[in-house]
Amino acid sequence: MKSLQDLDIFVRTVDSGSLSATARALDLTPAAASAALKRLEAELGVALFVRSTRSLRLTQEGALFLEHCRPALAALQQVHGQLQGGRAGGLRGTLQLAAPSDLGRNVLLPWLDDFQAEHPGIDLRLQLSDRMANVYSEPVDAAFRYGKPQDSSLVALPLSAAHRRVLCAAPAYLAARGAPATPHALADHDGLCFMLGEDVHDRWRFWDAAGQEVQVRVRSRNVSNDGDVVRRWALRGRGIAYKSFFDVAHDLAAGRLVPLCTGWVTEAVPLFLVAPSRRQLTPLLRALRDFVAGRLQALADGAPGGA
Repeated sequence: MKSLQDLDIFVRTVDSGSLSATARALDLTPAAASAALKRLEAELGVALFVRSTRSLRLTQEGALFLEHCRPALAALQQVHGQLQGGRAGGLRGTLQLAAPSDLGRNVLLPWLDDFQAEHPGIDLRLQLSDRMANVYSEPVDAAFRYGKPQDSSLVALPLSAAHRRVLCAAPAYLAARGAPATPHALADHDGLCFMLGEDVHDRWRFWDAAGQEVQVRVRSRNVSNDGDVVRRWALRGRGIAYKSFFDVAHDLAAGRLVPLCTGWVTEAVPLFLVAPSRRQLTPLLRALRDFVAGRLQALADGAPGGA
């Protein structure tokens, strides 16, 4: 289907910023890739790119077309693959995802491998960063996010609504410094804190059995803008961390980290799969959501301390 390939060339060129790179990726000549874009522009009756000798940038019409083209292309590629005799019920297409560094590396990565093993027709493009991905302007279909987005125009599919943080430290740290009996005792300990921009998350909240909130400002001995670094510091016995449970679930189960103040309720951090619009919710993305939600539930049910 030449029209389908033309759409694919358009989207790939936007993502790479280079027509020649797109041509190489698809094993086409630059002339053939250029002809595809010109054919698409002729059909639409508008210019999609502003071209110069060194760069391509989208026109206003091109940006509008891209917004509708991505989900439509993903759906068409999936149906095309099935009609061409792919595995019965098999899913096909490219998933472009963004995820927090710790969750992505230590939890999602092996699960995404399993998802691809079940659906060999799927390609993945994975961006890992603790900076919140802009699903409107960046080349992602969806992003894994802790906390429900404040932007009501975004579509947020719940993955684990009951997920919470866990206060934890390595056995070596506890042997040297002792374990805090209550959150109030954290003032005498070394906190390992996450930083987003200039904002250091050093105010940790807890609730007692009566529902009374306690907020503790910890001494942030070590601070990083990478959640995985905070986890690694905790494993090395450098202090106490207040991490999303899923980020450290395997460490807790293996005894590399120990949960603390377990009689207190910790902060809720529900996990969502966020997309810019309902048009992005292709069968492929919905299948991924169901797959990951099932794995997260199993992790929460099977690990000591729950989620």
